[in-house]
Amino acid sequence: MNQQPLTGITVLDFGQVYNGPYCGFLLAQAGARVIKIESLIGETLRARGKATAATYPFSNLNANKECITLNIKTSEAQHIIKELAVKADVLLQNFAPGTMEKYGLGSEQLRALNPQLVYAMGTGYGATEGPYKDYLGMDITLQAMSGVMSSTGEEGGPPLKTPAAFVDFLAGIHLYSGIVTALYSRQQTGVGATVDISMQDCVFPTLSTVIGSYYSVGHELPRSGSRHPSKAIAPYNVYRALDGHVAIICIREGHWVKMCKAMGQPELADDERFINMKSRSTNIDEVDRIVNAWTGQHTREDIFRITQENGVICAPVQTIPESLQDRHMLARGSLLKRDNPEIGEISQFQTPIRFKDLPPPEIHDVH
Repeated sequence: MNQQPLTGITVLDFGQVYNGPYCGFLLAQAGARVIKIESLIGETLRARGKATAATYPFSNLNANKECITLNIKTSEAQHIIKELAVKADVLLQNFAPGTMEKYGLGSEQLRALNPQLVYAMGTGYGATEGPYKDYLGMDITLQAMSGVMSSTGEEGGPPLKTPAAFVDFLAGIHLYSGIVTALYSRQQTGVGATVDISMQDCVFPTLSTVIGSYYSVGHELPRSGSRHPSKAIAPYNVYRALDGHVAIICIREGHWVKMCKAMGQPELADDERFINMKSRSTNIDEVDRIVNAWTGQHTREDIFRITQENGVICAPVQTIPESLQDRHMLARGSLLKRDNPEIGEISQFQTPIRFKDLPPPEIHDVH
């Protein structure tokens, strides 16, 4: 392989904020020509900061894209988009349901002009079926609707949203997957497709552990903070260190034996209170006390090194500034150091989709 896999594919990207733009980012990083189409005042994410492509999220998510501005409410712009769609391979959008149809730019309307077009829609609840198909949705409301917020937080506390917009990005990944799948199908059939991605559908499978616990006991369990949702695994928590915190999980019996060795207390592996996962779960508070007593004597770096040397699954809780300097991601090329005219030096993420014999594409600013 000597060129990016989607070289030769042309994409019209009407993405807004994170969902659609991340899909377009992945397509661009895979070699597609991505033409980002914005309103005359700029896409929503661009306008959150200064009205410039130099804001961090916008510049990251729209790297390697070409950008044009059109007022899709006008007949002239609609005509231009239809002309572009006739020659394009993919159109992606995550507008509110019905927006593109209102202007004569929906899937049926454009695929009638170009039957080979892959028309991909990302919405809160899916655009084709279900009682909520016309409803608006964004990351926070889909975290609420899916059950994620109900299971996130401390016991006795309120439901919490994770600051990471993971529903948006998860939906963008599925939108990308749907597009690539449709392009492969088109190779076999010569016909494009309408791809309908629901943010709610995308996030629901991530609750498998929580739902499994619900079916196991017959009712929703209290929120458990950083512990396992049903407290069935121990240790499984965030523990204090001299300079912050670390996350540790012992998912197999052998991990606990290795953890005891790492802590310099191998005899704990034979203690009846901790002899197996069930007994450790029963004595979860004591397990956490013992682990906390050990981690509290060491730095995060030392804990990370000692546990990894002993085959225990552990990682330091990194701050955002630390994660921007992550030496592993920098070494892999997953983070690139670049100059941003508004911010200065930044760490810009690369596509997570890597091919062993193909170097990742160069990053260029949206233009």
